[in-house]
Amino acid sequence: MILPVHIIIALSSVAYTTLLFAHPSKNKFYVNYGLVTLTIASGTYLVISTHARILQACITGLVYVSIVTAGSAAAHYRLRLLNKI
Repeated sequence: MILPVHIIIALSSVAYTTLLFAHPSKNKFYVNYGLVTLTIASGTYLVISTHARILQACITGLVYVSIVTAGSAAAHYRLRLLNKI
């Protein structure tokens, strides 16, 4: 049951990061951070509960976090540019 929830949260987080980049606002960043936290927490639970290979899980998690962090950083930069204009 936790695996589908984890997948939905992770995909929602990537989609929300895209939305955040398109229309950045300060409040949307908090939602984005919450989705990332939920994804990491559910992924950690999955690794512990299923005794999965930690190396594969960590590499996948690092790729996910890298993509979402890059999107969030770009959205933050765009928000600063929009506020200066």
